[in-house]
Amino acid sequence: MQDSPLKAAVKLVARIRYLADLKLTRRIKALSGEPHYRLVGSCNRCGQCCRTPVIPVYPLIFYLPFVKRMVIAWHRAVNGFELIREVRREGLLVFSCTHWDRDSRLCDAYKSRPGMCRDYPGNLVYAADPELFETCGYRAVLKNASQWSRALDEADLPVETREQLKASLHILPDPVENHRRDGENSPNHGDAPSAKRKASGSRLKGS
Repeated sequence: MQDSPLKAAVKLVARIRYLADLKLTRRIKALSGEPHYRLVGSCNRCGQCCRTPVIPVYPLIFYLPFVKRMVIAWHRAVNGFELIREVRREGLLVFSCTHWDRDSRLCDAYKSRPGMCRDYPGNLVYAADPELFETCGYRAVLKNASQWSRALDEADLPVETREQLKASLHILPDPVENHRRDGENSPNHGDAPSAKRKASGSRLKGS
C-alpha cells in the first residue's frame, strides 16, 4: 500500500537526516583512504535486497529493551518493516518489508522509499569483504584491481586457482548479464529498489 501524504512527509524528513549523516560519515572515511572498493553494474530488479532489509545498530541497543523497541517500532510504523530476527553477534536487525510485492518484485511505496534503500549497495564498498546477493546486478571491485590482476597473471598458478583468487579478492566482477532475471522488460520503476544483504543503513535508524 502506498504511503499516505503524512507518512511520506515523515519519511522525507528522516531521509534528509539520513543522507546528511551518510555524506558526513563518508567524508570522514575518505580521509583514511576509504572506500577500497567501487561498484560496477546496475540494478536488474531481482528484488533480493528488498526481501529482507537489514539494519545495523549499536550492540548496546540489545541491552536496552526500551531503546530497541523504539527502533523496531519506528521501522514498523514509518518504513513498513517487520522484525524477523536479531543477529546480536553482528549487531543487526533483520526485517521483512511490507511494501515489497513478491509477485511483481516491485515496491509499492517506491517514490517515498527510505534513504537506506536509495543508497544500497553504496555502503557495501566500505566493508572489508563486500558481499552482495548472487542475483544482484552490482559487483564490488577492488579499486586497484588491475594491479592485483596483473600480479596474479604473472604468478605461477593454475588458471582455475588464479580465477578463483580474482573472484574472492573482488578483482574479477561477474558480468551483469549473468544475473539478469527473466522478464527484464517488465515495467520499470526507476532506480534500484534497495535494502541490504548484510547491513544496509548507517547505525541506528537507517531511514
